[in-house]
Amino acid sequence: MTSLGITVKLVEYTKDAPKIIAAASKMSVSRKTSTDLLNISNEEVDLWIKETLKRGHLSPWEHSSYTFIVEGCSRVCSHQLVRHRIASYTQQSMRYTEASLRDIAVKAGRLIGLECPTKPKGGLAREAYQCYAKSLETAANSLSLDKVAELANQAYVIPPSILVNSSKLDMFARSLLYVTSRYYQALYLGTLKEDARFIIPMAVRTKVTFTMNGRELIQSFLPLRMCSHAQWEIRHVAWLTWQELIKVHPQLFKYAGPSCVLLNNSQLEEPMPLESYLNGTVSFIIPRCPELISRDKIPSCLLFASRSLRGSPLEMSSASPGEDETRGTGQA
Repeated sequence: MTSLGITVKLVEYTKDAPKIIAAASKMSVSRKTSTDLLNISNEEVDLWIKETLKRGHLSPWEHSSYTFIVEGCSRVCSHQLVRHRIASYTQQSMRYTEASLRDIAVKAGRLIGLECPTKPKGGLAREAYQCYAKSLETAANSLSLDKVAELANQAYVIPPSILVNSSKLDMFARSLLYVTSRYYQALYLGTLKEDARFIIPMAVRTKVTFTMNGRELIQSFLPLRMCSHAQWEIRHVAWLTWQELIKVHPQLFKYAGPSCVLLNNSQLEEPMPLESYLNGTVSFIIPRCPELISRDKIPSCLLFASRSLRGSPLEMSSASPGEDETRGTGQA
């Protein structure tokens, strides 16, 4: 089965973030010097991290920073990502690059016996664009579904609900190849690349580097986007982001999760790790989550959301528990 092809990599972060967050939190109620505050045991770090969560005192988390590179997500997903305002972003340009479109054009040509230039050069650029257009249109009309889907999925994100349905996939994948051929036909006719890109579907894969501080991650991005009611692709990115954070700072981000976990942890005497909620050793005491899911349905809703970590199109193609009754809550 064709995969989602989306990756998230943590490339830089504040190495001593747990200690810095704990020391900053302690400083707000202490007369000790900075040297004494930073001379803190691992057990005391845990204590003060929990205190920030219990009291909702999350400003100390802003002293930590995390930089990620997301590759292979669609522009549908990146448009949602950049709505998180306390962050910095750099994205692959479709004005100066063709992303993976040229790669699938060249590959399509080889599959139908047409050798197109791997790079449009100088005075021969228009001929190369014409070759790309012909290759993609012919491939869309003549190749098997498996080949068409493989080509389309290299340059575009195909939703799980379409990946698991052959008739939908056939229409979707062939349409993506055809519209990409029109993009290259526009370039052949002399259209500026910055204007020709208006044809390209939002499903096109992109790359984004983003940086967020710890507070934005644990209080905004992860609670909103790890939730089962977030759109499936940004939810997948959020769970992959959480997985990267857990690798380096489990002391901090083991408590992170969808908004139901954040809210429930604020009501407990001690915040509990996400894993404890997933395996059922911790119960929810809130009457409903911010998405209005009742207490008895929250555990199954959370388990559904966690499937995003595996990224299986088959698992991600079905509706979540209680989803129909709360659609349209703003997490586009």
